[in-house]
Amino acid sequence: MAYPFEAHEDFGLLKEADTPCPNLAADFRCTIHADLVKCGFGGCAAYSCAGAGQRVTQDLFDGETWRDDPDLLTHMTRALRVLRPIHEALLVLQEAAALPLPKDLQDRCAALTRALCPENPASVWDFEEDSVQEALASLPDFVESLSPFARDSC
Repeated sequence: MAYPFEAHEDFGLLKEADTPCPNLAADFRCTIHADLVKCGFGGCAAYSCAGAGQRVTQDLFDGETWRDDPDLLTHMTRALRVLRPIHEALLVLQEAAALPLPKDLQDRCAALTRALCPENPASVWDFEEDSVQEALASLPDFVESLSPFARDSC
């Protein structure tokens, strides 16, 4: 919904951002899910919102959807664009936490996780606070610092 498709090998059609895919059913299920790749939608098969879509709908919009209230459409898609990279970062941090890290890196991992999860977020603005965005921006350096420990765990 939030992201555009360009017609090429991974997407079978051109779709503008903030418009529903023509294969999206009324119950939000994909009508061609079992045949995504065969129908030219391999990009959809590979895509993951990392749980951000559920969080947007359930936590930030109390279970309401853009189908319930069309005025929510741009707010919800914007929220997804903000939360998806945060949720991807949280998955990386979850993997990092499982590594045999020294205490300073364990503490840094926990601090980044806390920074990316504001308490009782009421809106997408809570995820756009400087502290959250700074934590997100610092993730590549943190991940780079893990390379000696990741190699040891293989």
